[in-house]
Amino acid sequence: MFSKETYVARRESLKKKVGSGLLIFPGNKETGMNYKDNWYPFRQDSTFLYYFGMNLPDLYVLIDLDNDKEILFGDDLTPEDFVWVGAVEPLSTYAEKSGIAEVQPMSRLEAYIKNAQQKAQPLHYLPPYRNKVTIEISNLTGIPVNEVEAKKSTEFTKAVIAQRSIKSAEEIKEIHKAVNITAAMHRHAIKWTKHGVTEKQIAGELQAIAIAGGGNISFPIILTKNGQYLHNHATQAVVENGDIVLCDCGAETAMNYAGDMTRSFPVAERFTAIQREVYSIVLDAHESA
Repeated sequence: MFSKETYVARRESLKKKVGSGLLIFPGNKETGMNYKDNWYPFRQDSTFLYYFGMNLPDLYVLIDLDNDKEILFGDDLTPEDFVWVGAVEPLSTYAEKSGIAEVQPMSRLEAYIKNAQQKAQPLHYLPPYRNKVTIEISNLTGIPVNEVEAKKSTEFTKAVIAQRSIKSAEEIKEIHKAVNITAAMHRHAIKWTKHGVTEKQIAGELQAIAIAGGGNISFPIILTKNGQYLHNHATQAVVENGDIVLCDCGAETAMNYAGDMTRSFPVAERFTAIQREVYSIVLDAHESA
């Protein structure tokens, strides 16, 4: 996490831009791959991270602009949970690190939102991108599921975009870190790509570098000898001399700032004449732009 002062300052700036109502911040949940307890790697919502820094599942935060309150909703792990994941800090500790004074159990979230609705407070939420969150917002607010997207808060959305578009010095440092790891991935791809290996073997090497950097890949690696297809993820296809490999990959830091680079290179040590000609045309266009 960044310092407590960073998150407090970000929220104070946001409050001035929106003004009144109830800001609803859903955190992300664990998501099962093939059954409930076999999870995909957890990825917290980026806006939740930006304003609160808590990289934990099953959290909500409400900012009540009209009553000047910030409340973290969530449930501490039980001793039974500790058997599986080990002892962790209580939510009150995370709230303190984020500068939030009040923590409530998740069971009280719906009642708080309903009370705000009874007082005719405007409800503000960002456009959800996960179905679970869409359903949760519907359940919490009474908005029909098929209307949740349409009733998102444009005012809230514009305020968040305006704020997050300008990066602070500490954010730029994280972005540089992510880009440097991404560059290392690309250098390794060029070095490791050789006649007879598969696209997936190369992609696996690159993901290992991202994980060793403290985070993970920022999106599924696109590594292919068929770069004419825009999002062709790595397959068991074998690369051969004469092929051009397209590598589109990125690393994400432990703080969830991301890199994203795309490069093309020959499997053989040198381009063929026609490969060099086409590559030079694209490179010249890029440098001219």
